Amino acid sequence: MQIIDMTTDEKFMREAMRLAAEAESDGEVPVGAVLVYQGEIIGRGRNRVIGGLDPSLHAEMEAVRQGAAAIGNYRLLDTTLYVTLEPCPMCAGLLVHSRIQRLVFGAFDLKTGAAGSLFNLVAHPQLNHQIDVTPGVLHDECAAQISNFFQQQRARKKALKAKLIGD
Repeated sequence: MQIIDMTTDEKFMREAMRLAAEAESDGEVPVGAVLVYQGEIIGRGRNRVIGGLDPSLHAEMEAVRQGAAAIGNYRLLDTTLYVTLEPCPMCAGLLVHSRIQRLVFGAFDLKTGAAGSLFNLVAHPQLNHQIDVTPGVLHDECAAQISNFFQQQRARKKALKAKLIGD
């Protein structure tokens, strides 16, 4: 059993939340991620799907790409990925293939979560690598960040629709 230092987990999750806020300021779904190796951040990512016109530009994808470049290897052994939202199946597959040791996420994703909520791809026994998962770190704050974004999106759409009907 690995002893987990929640203070360290919260520190890195707060950096991921900062990146999520940057994504939100660009009109992206607020998800941020940091990849940590030997106590240092080697990769940072935030959603860029809309601005990049690329459905694969998730926060995890960007952080993993930077991390692989930083250590010069596509195998990211002994690393921990911190992400504000439970990874989707695409990102969970990426984490398994890159051999991430540990995943720490904030908010659960009941619609597409692939680290325990809907699927558990990261710990599937038939795959050649399983990832240690620590869910729910700063859950309430991460969940609020995403929920507030979608509430604002719905309010903007409703206001625009009301304006169009009123004109």
